Amino acid sequence: MKRTKYLLFPPLTGGAVLLAALTAWAVAAPTNTSPVKPDDKLNSLFEDSVIAKGKGVEVKRSQFDDEVVRAKAQFAASGRTIQPEQMPLLEHQVLSGLIQIQLLEAKATEADKTTGKEMADKKLADAKTHLGSEEKVDNQLKLMGMTREEFTAKLVQQSTAEAVVKRELKVNVTDDDVKKYYEDNPSRFEQPEQVHAAHILLATKDMKTNTELTEDKKAAKLKLAQDLVKRARAGEDFGKLAKEYSEDPGSKDKGGEYTFPRGQMVAEFEAAAFSLSPGQVSDVVTTQFGYHVIKVIDKIPAKKVEFAKVSPDIKEYLAQQAMSKQLPDFLAQFKEDAGVEILDSKLKAEDSAAASMGLPAGHPTIKTDTNPQTH
Repeated sequence: MKRTKYLLFPPLTGGAVLLAALTAWAVAAPTNTSPVKPDDKLNSLFEDSVIAKGKGVEVKRSQFDDEVVRAKAQFAASGRTIQPEQMPLLEHQVLSGLIQIQLLEAKATEADKTTGKEMADKKLADAKTHLGSEEKVDNQLKLMGMTREEFTAKLVQQSTAEAVVKRELKVNVTDDDVKKYYEDNPSRFEQPEQVHAAHILLATKDMKTNTELTEDKKAAKLKLAQDLVKRARAGEDFGKLAKEYSEDPGSKDKGGEYTFPRGQMVAEFEAAAFSLSPGQVSDVVTTQFGYHVIKVIDKIPAKKVEFAKVSPDIKEYLAQQAMSKQLPDFLAQFKEDAGVEILDSKLKAEDSAAASMGLPAGHPTIKTDTNPQTH
């Protein structure tokens, strides 16, 4: 329904949750839950070489190759392509991530593991809430070549590693720090005008194959949409109609409801929704997805989001900013203490090249590139 194709977990902090995609940090966490693939059986006939090792660290070639493939699949799922000249950096980041996850897991206490599990559970719940259903979560993971079990295991590992970093670095963000950031960055907390609306979608494409329906089938869908307009305007419960007839899996079970600002929906849908008054039902609206019947529930004027609502996100963001400054040296010391050695000559050269360019190692445990703001 939405114009943007969201992935699962974007680089957002704290409670500013899940408005874009599964990011590279989930790629790097190794897991042993992968089912045996046909190629695995062939590869098992040959020695699976160790490409990096150290105290508490052992990265095998198959493990590394699998993660590179997954990383490329995740880029493809978000509409991006890894260019040949970008591969050395990708490989460097994947290998660094694999090493760092193992190093941090070795430092994890039982409390860290409990915290990691709780964080992972919350992120999965947020994914389901945003995407609308368990089925849509699984479909998105399928696009990225992952099962639910694989992703859950990676997410727990990543979250546990993040808990270790937070504990080890002991960053302290005060309430005064949080308040100052809120007051110094007012534009980040401006919530634009929004519409709370419900809709019924009658798709004009086959939902499984994405192929156009025949003209006869489209005509039947249009007639049904026109009948639903009349029924909704006559006072029938719109939410019940949406649950019975709508073909939008992202909102059907919620009575067709969305809350959104301008720029998030396809143009025809947005124009109709913002032109309606609360309680008003639209004519049939045609978009690339099919025929829509829209009812506006409420109009939410632009406002500055209350401090109490965003303060947890700000605190998490500031903590991650502080940790990011310490993180490269912290992880480098971990790596040195463990005597980590990259045994593959090509990957060793890529690691050296990245270090000489001053590039940070791919540390999947911390995301600091998105400021906290309302969504």
